[in-house]
Amino acid sequence: MLAVWVEQLLGFASGALKAIREDERYPTLMAWAREEGPKLTGDPAMAQALAPELWSQTPLARLDFECEALARPGRNEPCWCDSGRKTKRCCGAVSLPGEVPDHLMWMLSLREWKGDTLKAALASGKAPAQALLEAGLIAAESGQRGRAQQILESLFETADWSRLPEQAEPAFEILVDLYQERGFHRKREALLDAVLDRGPLFLRGVALERLCLMHLDNDDLDSARAAFVRAQQALPDSPTLAYIEAMLLLHEGHEEEARERSSFWFRRLSRQGELDPDQLQFLSDLADNPGATLAEQLLNAEEDLAEPLVALQALLESLDGAPTLDLRVEEGQLAYHRSAREDTLYAAFRAVFPAEVENEAPLGFDDDPWQAAGEWLPALCAHPEWLDSPAVVQSLALAMTSRFGSLPWMAPSLFEPLSARLEDWLEQAREASQQSAGEAALGWDAADNAVLLRTGLALVVGMERGARQRSRHLAERLLELDDRDSLGLRELVLDQLLREDRDTEALALSESALAKPSEDEAVLGLLMGRVLALYRLDRVDEAIEALDVAQRHNGHSLALLCAENPRPPSPSGDGTAAPGSRAEAWQYRTLMRDQWRATPGALEWLAGRLD
Repeated sequence: MLAVWVEQLLGFASGALKAIREDERYPTLMAWAREEGPKLTGDPAMAQALAPELWSQTPLARLDFECEALARPGRNEPCWCDSGRKTKRCCGAVSLPGEVPDHLMWMLSLREWKGDTLKAALASGKAPAQALLEAGLIAAESGQRGRAQQILESLFETADWSRLPEQAEPAFEILVDLYQERGFHRKREALLDAVLDRGPLFLRGVALERLCLMHLDNDDLDSARAAFVRAQQALPDSPTLAYIEAMLLLHEGHEEEARERSSFWFRRLSRQGELDPDQLQFLSDLADNPGATLAEQLLNAEEDLAEPLVALQALLESLDGAPTLDLRVEEGQLAYHRSAREDTLYAAFRAVFPAEVENEAPLGFDDDPWQAAGEWLPALCAHPEWLDSPAVVQSLALAMTSRFGSLPWMAPSLFEPLSARLEDWLEQAREASQQSAGEAALGWDAADNAVLLRTGLALVVGMERGARQRSRHLAERLLELDDRDSLGLRELVLDQLLREDRDTEALALSESALAKPSEDEAVLGLLMGRVLALYRLDRVDEAIEALDVAQRHNGHSLALLCAENPRPPSPSGDGTAAPGSRAEAWQYRTLMRDQWRATPGALEWLAGRLD
């Protein structure tokens, strides 16, 4: 019954608003209510009784968006519908089937107004917060991103955060997402800062989570750690902190510490007795196995894809050994050739998988495969033989990396089984190479080698956060087969060696790479990696010489590494960072500052060299 009333009320209110906008005069509305209203309510008396209620809450442009509210008459006074009868014998005798929200006409007006009128209405500051919230959410759901952003900005541009309804949390997340999608990065950061500084408690946890996730997605572990420390100071007893800290520690590669800290949070928050059973169970699961708990939470949040993704996990876990590939040595090069069966399997997969791998891009598709994931994921699970084709494994690895590669807790179930399959094929390649007279290399341009190499790069990136040793091992195997480093893996291996405190090996790798850098080598990472390795090995004089070389390559690197809160550079059109540029130095800071900070005295030593 309530749903029928809501639908009836919305239809009547929309018609009433259209009548009001003709001249914004009360008699015009009442004439419409008597003539057209009964068609929408089925009851002339109800239509006549509803109209004054809606008029009194309707913002009028002629009054600078104030409402011209009617004085509610007493039972024996003339009815406010101008019928001439006493209220008790007119509208006062009508019982409405449900409530009339006092922000309804503002909400409908915000949906209707455009251009300068909408801008002026929002600037007036008279719109109820609930009306802004609902109108913004409706605009976002209908794909009106610009209107949604404009309305939701007005909701959060307030000095009185107590005005915000508690349902503002989804609106806040949508606005942050809109800023991200539309490139308004400074607005996004300003909104997050405002909520963290003075926002209501129920929004601060969401803001901190988004800020931390934003830094983690950008591989900026140092900024993520700073955001978490700030969260601890602002909300020392928030259960959100347990979730954030577990994510952060897993990103930093500290699995055991993540388990210990999750246990600490569970003990602390369970003693306080303020959490509901579901929250306590989540914290208990997090303490038992942080990675598996976060992975399960992510899959459950995928809604329509949760079931096929769980099925994919089960399929990958049960995979048999990889089939034999056609690998030959041709003109001193190791060459993989796709077989007719592999082509047939790949063609069947491509019938449901909408995206084609871009041959010239290391990790790119010509379309978003996840738009049709509801079709190809179940089909793949129904046809596990498709994974006998390296081209299918390549597409799957690229798709998984694009969606889950930044989440370390997804590595064990999604990336490691695919890596095991590729490693079988790479072992076949190594054996074929050893059987040749001259240790043939698996070059990118020969035959179909790019399929294997691109798959390897996707899996190295996908496992880099959640299975670092496996990622490094795979990268080293690829470098053994591809001595030209077509994939630019040497810097990645160097970073991982430094994270594992294998400084002697890191130094040897950096010096070997710098002796013969590949064409697209990320030189700053190699130069600064060499500096850090030398410093850790107490070879300070050599570290100073190496730092001078790095500074000659990029004069921004030292200052950016030492600065606590530097401003990010403006993003380039193609996302690349030119050698020697501030963008290159920023990329290095983002990836590796946490390692400099974790090395006792390293940042202070750099600051001294800067002075």
